[in-house]
This record gives sequence, C-alpha cells and structure tokens, in this order.
Amino acid sequence: MGGIGSEWWRPRLIGMVVITLLVMASLYIVTKDSLEHKASSHKVTKEVETHFVMKVSNSQRHPHHVWPEMKFGWKIVVGAIIGFFGAAFGSVGGVGGGGIFVPMLTLIIGFDQKSSTAISKCMIMGGAAATVFYNLRQRHPTLELPLIDYDLALLFQPMLVLGISIGVSFNVIFADWMITILLIILFIVMSTKAFLRGIETWKKETITKKVEAAQRLQSTPADVEVRPLPEGQSNDAHTETKDSKRSQVSILENVYWKELGVVVAVWVIILVLQIGKNYTTTCSVPYWVLNLLQIPVAVGVSSYEAVNLYKGKRVIASKGEAGTNWRVHQLVLYCACGIIAGIVGGLLGLGGGFILGPLFLELGIPPQVSSATATFAMAFSSSMSVVEYYLLKRFPIPYALYFFAVATIAALVGQHVVTKVIAIIGRASLIIFILAATIFVSAISLGGVGIVRMIEKIEHKEYLGFESLCT
Repeated sequence: MGGIGSEWWRPRLIGMVVITLLVMASLYIVTKDSLEHKASSHKVTKEVETHFVMKVSNSQRHPHHVWPEMKFGWKIVVGAIIGFFGAAFGSVGGVGGGGIFVPMLTLIIGFDQKSSTAISKCMIMGGAAATVFYNLRQRHPTLELPLIDYDLALLFQPMLVLGISIGVSFNVIFADWMITILLIILFIVMSTKAFLRGIETWKKETITKKVEAAQRLQSTPADVEVRPLPEGQSNDAHTETKDSKRSQVSILENVYWKELGVVVAVWVIILVLQIGKNYTTTCSVPYWVLNLLQIPVAVGVSSYEAVNLYKGKRVIASKGEAGTNWRVHQLVLYCACGIIAGIVGGLLGLGGGFILGPLFLELGIPPQVSSATATFAMAFSSSMSVVEYYLLKRFPIPYALYFFAVATIAALVGQHVVTKVIAIIGRASLIIFILAATIFVSAISLGGVGIVRMIEKIEHKEYLGFESLCT
C-alpha cells in the first residue's frame, strides 16, 4: 500500500509544483510595469562572434537590440506554451529544442535574431540542466550502468566544443542563403534517418515482445527472464525477474566523478579562452593565440580517451559487448564526427544536440542512453554560450529567467511523462520518434524563417556573398 500511495501522490506533487511556478512567473509579469531597455545603451563597438542561425547584413554592422516590453499578453502565453512543448520534446529527444525556440522568440515575442538566439541558449541550458539532474540517478535500461555514458561524453564533448568554436567563425563568413540551405538539407536527412531507425527499433521491440509472450506461456512467472533487445536496445516492459536491476540509485553512487571532473575542467578552460577572445580585436595576434590554444585542450582529452578505448583500458559499456573492441579508424571517425557536429551546431546556432542524438543512435547506443548523453554534452556547450552572452549583455535578464523557468519545468515534466509511458508500453523507440519529429519541425520553422529573410534581402538587393571574418 505504501508503494501505491507513493505512486499516487508523486505525479500530483509534481503537477502542483509546475502550476505554482507558472502562476508565480505569470504574477511576476503582470506586476512588472515595463522593461525599457533601448538598444543604444547596449551597442557593441566591435564585431563579436555569436551563436545565431542567420547573420545580420552588411548594412547592419552595429545592429540595435529589439527587446519588447515585458507585459502579460497573448504573446507571452503563446510563447510559453510553444517553449514548454519545445523544451519537453527537445529534452526527451536530446536535441534541446533550439530549432523551435529561435523562431518563437523572433516571430511571436518580437526579439531580434541575436537576442532570440541568446535567450534560446538560456532555454536550452535550463532544459539540459534539468534533464541532466533528472538522469543522474537513472540507470541503464538493460545493464548495471549509469544512464549517462561518461566515457562516450568524454570522447565527444571536447571535440564538440572545439567544433562549435570553428562553426561560429564559419557563421560569420558564410552567407545567409548558404546556411539556410544547409540547415534544411541536413535536418531533413537527420530526421529521416532517425525516423527509419525508430521503425527498425519498433520492429525489434515487437519481436522481443512476442518472444517474451511465448516464454510466459511456457514458464512460471518466477522463472521468466527478460531478453534484452539487439544492439543494446531496451524494453522496459512490465515483466521483471526476482533479481531485477535497480532503476534508480543515489547520485553519489551513480556518477563517474573522475570523468565528470575532466569534462568540467575542459569546459572551464575553453570558456576562459572564449571569454578572453571576445575581448580582443578580431584577427589580432592574441585573438588567434586564444583560438589555437583550444586545440591542444580538446584534442588532447579526446585523444587520451580514444587511446584508452583502443587499448581496452576503457569501454563504451552502454553498447554492451559491441563496445569492447575498437579500431583506430573507428575512433578517428568518431572524433571527426564530434568536430563536425560542433561545426554544424556552431554554424546553425544550435549547440550540436541535433547532430549528436542521431549520431549516437547510429553507433548502436540505446535511445535512453543516447538522449541522456547528448543532453549531458549539450548542457556544457549551452551554458558556455549563456555565460558569454551574459557578459556581453545580449539578452534581457527578466525574459531570460522566465523562459529559463519554463524550459526547466517542461524538461522535468517531459522526462517524467515519457519515462512512465515507456515503462507502460515497453517501447523505447518512442524516444527516437520524438527526436525525428523535433528535428523535422525545426527544419520547417528555421528553414521557413531563413527563406523569408533571404527573399527580403533579394528584394532589397542586399549583398548575398561571403563576408570577411576580420572586418
């Protein structure tokens, strides 16, 4: 009875907390008279690299910030609803939801592109931090391991951060129409591959369910064993053995502190280098020195992890037996994929989660582990951007805090609901379908905004070629 009572009040407690926080946030907006923050007080005197999807044109070298007045109205309500669902689905799929946040903040709330991207990073950070906190106690669906694969994160995270730094530079150079075309093509391909992977996983789960049903008919309930899915895929069906694994443990027991410490150290070092670079003259000697110093840090850590994987001192245990043998070309390819994911993420202003999620699935990582590990990596990259944006005064703090709270609550609700649904239906492929849908919707929203802006530039006969990084 105690367990039933706990199951009864837990979701209701979460619901009350969600409602309370949303009401408090709404009251804050209603009672706040105005937020007048003019662009002239925040002009930036030098060109600074920023993670945003589309760049300003040559006629807008020193653009004005457009920060709408913060007051309760339909825009706030609609924006919060879209942000809530975007963060919920983005956290479950491990992609953050930036492809939904940026168009919402630009078209509905009314922010300029750079401010929209900055607030979007705050939302991504909130959702990622909440998801990581939720996953710290969760266990691998089929193995006695943490849900977050720290060795996988240690292999990809440094290269991801390095790639993002490179991608931001490409964002300054490439024309808007190039970025728009790349975004549409890439997102459609990624969403299609994720959808096909979801169908494949669904079929495997169906086969496993049939095998389990046959075992139940031939065995007593106490002797039934759950067979793990091929390639490490999970099936959280109702059937459990007497010695079933623990789904949750304490955070102290479930975290690999050494690996986490290394990832945090890389984050701190590269963040310091990025902040220092933003306060130097573009293309000056200190600028390039600070840029190049990121390479030995990122490559050194990922190479150390790759060498240990090759020698067998470490394993990507979440893959099961398939993760114990590694070849040199595989490790080089995976590190290169980490850089590419970062470059694309920096170029499009999305943080890399849209690339890492599908990539982990292609490596044979179970959906739950793929989503948790991609979000873990994304939490570091997004928080790095938020710190930089805050120091550069790129977003209004009240708006950022409000949408940060919305994304945080949405991520917790999304994780809780999807975990329960998977436990009921026994199909982890649901995560893959959510991932595919989120990427596809992002392709439509971001691609649509990009096409509209490209048409406006063509009508105004603006320059559509490459730009110089150093001007």
